[in-house]
Amino acid sequence: MKVALIGCGFFAINQLHGWQDATGAEVVAVCDRDPERLRLVQEQFGVTRTYTDARAMFAEGGFDTVDIATTVQSHRPLVELAARHGVHVICQKPFAQTMQDARAMVSAVEASGKVLMVHENFRWQSALRAAIDALRGGAIGTPFFGRVSFRSGYDVFSGQPYLAEGERFIIEDLGIHILDVARALFGDVRRLTATTRRINPGIEGEDVATMLLEHKDGVTCVVDCSYATKRAPETFPESLLEIDGTGGTLRLDAGYRLTIQTPGGAETRDVSPPVLPWAARPWHNIQESVALIQQHFVDSLAAGRQPETSGADNVLTLALVEAAYLSAAEHRTVELSEI
Repeated sequence: MKVALIGCGFFAINQLHGWQDATGAEVVAVCDRDPERLRLVQEQFGVTRTYTDARAMFAEGGFDTVDIATTVQSHRPLVELAARHGVHVICQKPFAQTMQDARAMVSAVEASGKVLMVHENFRWQSALRAAIDALRGGAIGTPFFGRVSFRSGYDVFSGQPYLAEGERFIIEDLGIHILDVARALFGDVRRLTATTRRINPGIEGEDVATMLLEHKDGVTCVVDCSYATKRAPETFPESLLEIDGTGGTLRLDAGYRLTIQTPGGAETRDVSPPVLPWAARPWHNIQESVALIQQHFVDSLAAGRQPETSGADNVLTLALVEAAYLSAAEHRTVELSEI
């Protein structure tokens, strides 16, 4: 698979490392409006084809997949450009600014006969994957309650200052991941209720959100996110789980400890992610998940199947984000059929 990457910013460096590690793929071209970023990527990763204009890159071609690692405002024009040129697409999250844009992008790539995946990598963190696999394997019977939690006081704004500037923050940037993990664990959602707060006066959007989800299969799930939680030791960037089932309980605790308790006893496993050679603590769990989701994309195409976080699937996660903001604004429960 020959890959072109658009966007060489803060997070895209992880994607470039992930592509270097992937079996069956290589990056052959990169595009960014900043020539200095292109120079640094060229030096670090040895990619010889560099562009400041995506249209020029597509015109020259020579790749079958584009990885769009830009901010959300540019996603629809770039995805539709890729569809017109008949290449597979990976698109960074948040996928779209509106549900209309999301559905239009899915339709455009479907019409081209190619595959669209959203880079929704949290469910591919190895610790979360261990919990997902255990639950899907029936380790605690049928789940009926869950909590998916991400609470931290880590300064995410120093590396990504634009996060402090938008009217929306934690649900759109982080909560979308946690909501997607809830979908991976418990399936799709019927209705949702949410509250939000802004604790940090130096940002524009919300930095605390609490959401109550009623899943179609009957699970009640609490999804809670905070970047205003001060505690020691700091657990960033871990997601924690509590799940009750008809046959036991499952917990993913701080320090990557996965405990499965059944009437026969309790078993605790260390599911810590490896620190890849190009990764660094505490980001290593997220960095590993980047490599894992990109390999999943390669393997899915090779097997002729849709990736887990296809564009069509991610529209359902994006709908939860929109439902949460609507619920918080109108102080009511939102049916997902409204979105």
